[in-house]
Amino acid sequence: MSADTAAGPPRRLVVLRHAKSAWPPSVPDHERPLAPRGLRDAPAAGRALADAGCLPDLVLCSTAVRARRTWELASARWGTPPPVRHDPRLYAAGVPELLAVARETPAEVRTLLLVGHNPGLQDLVLDLAGDALDDALDPVRAKFPTSAVAVLAWSAPTWADLAPGATLLTWTAVPRGRQDGG
Repeated sequence: MSADTAAGPPRRLVVLRHAKSAWPPSVPDHERPLAPRGLRDAPAAGRALADAGCLPDLVLCSTAVRARRTWELASARWGTPPPVRHDPRLYAAGVPELLAVARETPAEVRTLLLVGHNPGLQDLVLDLAGDALDDALDPVRAKFPTSAVAVLAWSAPTWADLAPGATLLTWTAVPRGRQDGG
């Protein structure tokens, strides 16, 4: 990936898989809440993003309850959360749908956060990073667990230029909260 000076500063796509969800009987998948572990891990994901300097300009979040709650708890760790758009297309989305939604992002947004689900998010990270020559993708190839975060960077004039193999995976984490809430 070469830096394109006409493109301005690098763009970042931050991908956050929802925190651990519960499986209550008779609750439709879209309506599943977070499990106790998810309630601890979602704020930890917010802290990790802030500590890494990966606060987004815009958030696109699945409409599923577990994704919305993950976003609410993660963003509560920040002074002023960015605007969020809840997009039904992100629920159970595959790579083509995720790319289509991300490509609609306004050009002035430099850092975009997608909050959604697997296997789509894991596949998206792997497709966008392409054939990385280092071991950075190995953890993502192995598993993209709940609360996992991946940050992809590239230089391009607009989000419409987001394409498989065009990004560099710059950071991954699987933040976990403590039992005592810390």
